[in-house]
Amino acid sequence: MVFSFYFQLFRGYDTPSLRAIPFYHYPIRLMTNIMGTSKLRILLSLFLSLASSGSPLKYAKPKLSDYGYFKGRMADHNPVAGVIPYNVSAQLFSDYALKSRFIVLPQGQQLDYQKDGTFDFPQESVLIKTFYYPADFRSPAQNTRLMETRLLIYTPEGWMGFPYVWNTAQTEAHLEIAGERLDVSFIDPLGQTINFEYSVPNFNQCKGCHVNQNRMIPIGLKVRLLNHDFDYGDGTMNQLKKWSALGMVKGLPEIVTLPHTPDYDNPHDGSAAERARAWIDINCAYCHRLGAPGETSGLFLNIEETDPTRLGVHKPPVAAGRGAGNLNHTIVPGSPEAS
Repeated sequence: MVFSFYFQLFRGYDTPSLRAIPFYHYPIRLMTNIMGTSKLRILLSLFLSLASSGSPLKYAKPKLSDYGYFKGRMADHNPVAGVIPYNVSAQLFSDYALKSRFIVLPQGQQLDYQKDGTFDFPQESVLIKTFYYPADFRSPAQNTRLMETRLLIYTPEGWMGFPYVWNTAQTEAHLEIAGERLDVSFIDPLGQTINFEYSVPNFNQCKGCHVNQNRMIPIGLKVRLLNHDFDYGDGTMNQLKKWSALGMVKGLPEIVTLPHTPDYDNPHDGSAAERARAWIDINCAYCHRLGAPGETSGLFLNIEETDPTRLGVHKPPVAAGRGAGNLNHTIVPGSPEAS
């Protein structure tokens, strides 16, 4: 564990000889000069956390290529057999980034469909998500830059998230438990140049969104978010049908009986109200639901919620004054200025 931490602490900051020497042999000032105060604090905080709870780094590999998920040029994301691409109908907004997603199940294992529309995963399941930007969003498939790949791994200790940051050459992504900040520049769909700092979360920050009932869980792997067609390159097929055909899932009812969350960007996929609920669900409900950090607000935004008050209609806020915008209700139907 200690060696793994040292490797992460110094990888990319100085020469190999420096990385090989334990950090406590170096003055704090030197470490600060090497990494900067912010990253030093994060790393030391992570070190204390990992030292007290055992090292989850034993479940992660130093480089993305070490897993063998892709063949050929890594940045092309050409998956090997058993690494299955997928997408979700309603996308989480992530600083304008586009995403590629894959699922890996241990050989011979299956997802077990649950009546609430989720899946029970076998241990060693892995969810892969790469965040990237095209140089010009008007040509989104051309001249792309991969920023990070996040692995959500189902370990014997539960789900754990590991961030891998891509190098400038786009040949490899390295584990960065402390996260990273990267400058981004692209042209948006309207032709405007956008510049900002992209933030890769550290190891502990994954829990901020993925914790429910005090345990880490996947967010997007729900039946209703997968129940749509996907282009697999050799043909288009409903994702759930594809997974059933591949023997990836058991206990799945007839597809026509299963719910579908609309694509909120597609005006032909559901009503305006349904698409609004889809946007709020994927962008807000991971926090604003029972068992999640936003539970104390009393505002529940998951798509299954039907109680108007819990959805915010004429609901008094729990914050006062400026914390609630000096307003009396979360939503006043027909009065956006009072909501």
